[in-house]
Amino acid sequence: MPLLTILDETAGGSILHRLELEISQEMLTVRELIARRVHDEVTAYNERQTGVFQGLVQPTESKKTLNGGFRLRPHKLIDAEQQVYRALEAFQKNGFFVLVNDRQVESLDEEVWLGSGATASFLKLTPLVGG
Repeated sequence: MPLLTILDETAGGSILHRLELEISQEMLTVRELIARRVHDEVTAYNERQTGVFQGLVQPTESKKTLNGGFRLRPHKLIDAEQQVYRALEAFQKNGFFVLVNDRQVESLDEEVWLGSGATASFLKLTPLVGG
């Protein structure tokens, strides 16, 4: 099964987190891409429960760590559907941008090509202090 490389980046191009996602089809909507990514992150965290969740959006009842992860109470499972909802809402409110093959996508319903060699970059925005 082909692998899609997903990068979490800063606006300056620094890579914060890298993961690979198995995909079974070459065309997906942005909504499906975000949902697949979030489901995989939550599944991986719930299986190992290290206490630090490296994910796209912050889970409820967690605290942000210095390295960009989110610390949860020990043995606290994350609800994947709630995380997907929060991620889709964050995208719609410009909480992060998505670039697929170096092109910014605008809509959750936009179809994108994710075949061999494709990349998806998620650029998280940081609110300005006092702005």
